[in-house]
Amino acid sequence: MGESSRFSVHLALGGGAVADVLLWRKWYRGVAFLVGSTALWFLFEIAGYNLLSFISNVLLLLVAILFFWGKSASLLNRPLPPLPSLEVSEETALRVADEMRVWVNYALAIAHDIVIGGSLRLFAEVAILLWVISYIGSLCSFFTLVYIDVLLSFSLPVLYEKYQKPIDDKLSAAYNIAQLQYRKIDDKILRKLPFKKIQ
Repeated sequence: MGESSRFSVHLALGGGAVADVLLWRKWYRGVAFLVGSTALWFLFEIAGYNLLSFISNVLLLLVAILFFWGKSASLLNRPLPPLPSLEVSEETALRVADEMRVWVNYALAIAHDIVIGGSLRLFAEVAILLWVISYIGSLCSFFTLVYIDVLLSFSLPVLYEKYQKPIDDKLSAAYNIAQLQYRKIDDKILRKLPFKKIQ
């Protein structure tokens, strides 16, 4: 596989500002995001601060600053604080609702295939996925999991971009081994289970 056939990680990440930050092309933004993430993780996990209290206090501070800015501006003949139009447009709400509808319908289609279609394979996949999520959730808190995801999202794309060929070779070999093991399990166990499909 030559240099010309390499997969573009930058394009896979969207090719914009987010890809630049995740691939450390704009390192100062990446550092700022990592420092902010670390500060929030420390605040919630180590210091034991509550998320609801944090949001409430930040909003209280923002409202107080804007209130006093507005009052002092009128007293000192200064311009009022520049506030944008604080409303959600109907177009944005419809776009979000449409995107949510797609995901809800996808989840309902999976539930339908499991319950009505009687798909044992899909049931096993969903059960294993939910068990893995439950197991990971028992090992660490939600904020720690999000923080680990942030750290991985800032390290894995860079490593993959740098070592793409050896990683692809190893992943291909692992995929082939997993396919072989799945076929063995399918032939020896799953195909022998008496399971009647409901029409």
